[in-house]
Amino acid sequence: MTKRTALITGGAARIGAAIARELHAHDIDIVIHYRNSVDPAAALVEELNAIRHNSADTVQGDLLDHETIPRIIDEVAVFNNDLSVLVNNASSFYATPLGTVTGQEWDDLIGTNMKAPFFLAQAAAPWLRKSRGCIVNLVDVHGIRPKKDFPVYSMAKAANAMMIKSLARELGPEVRVNGVAPGAILWPEHEISDIDKARILSRVPLARHGEIEDIARAVRFLVTEADYITGQLISVDGGRTAQQ
Repeated sequence: MTKRTALITGGAARIGAAIARELHAHDIDIVIHYRNSVDPAAALVEELNAIRHNSADTVQGDLLDHETIPRIIDEVAVFNNDLSVLVNNASSFYATPLGTVTGQEWDDLIGTNMKAPFFLAQAAAPWLRKSRGCIVNLVDVHGIRPKKDFPVYSMAKAANAMMIKSLARELGPEVRVNGVAPGAILWPEHEISDIDKARILSRVPLARHGEIEDIARAVRFLVTEADYITGQLISVDGGRTAQQ
């Protein structure tokens, strides 16, 4: 008897780790993908295995290395002879003002936010069809409304949003594909001023930033309770995309 297994890319910290804890609490085993964050990934797996023995593992890989992606899927499937859930969470995020964009920045932002999620879905498709599983992509409100000075990131996330609809058609009826678009949840890891924070929150009808648990619960809903939902993008943004 196999157990349900979820692969979470970039799952060692921040939103990815919150998703891992939420799905694990609902009896889904977890494989945490990481590129360089070996210590946080190992600590999270230790935490989850202390709750339920042999219920979590790690897999390392650079998602920009095209040859790595099939190997990651193969290693995940070995864990429980199953892959039921793919959460495409890993992402690069930084400004690329027009006129300054380099080829390396383009490859990185398009690679992590568009190319890697697609090829992970393609590699995982046989397992997901077998388990009648699902994919959840983490998009962004800026995939719906572009962010100034972030054209490449915004375009990549917009493509990610279209990927959800396209893959829902390609992989149905066996596999559901949906997405979650976070708004102001975590402030960027680089410095952001209090004035900029206030300006962002002034555009949010709920007038506050969200919590990572808000995203994790939305992902868990799509995984465990949304049997008749596919091809949809849920914005968890306090109403920001409802603003004109």
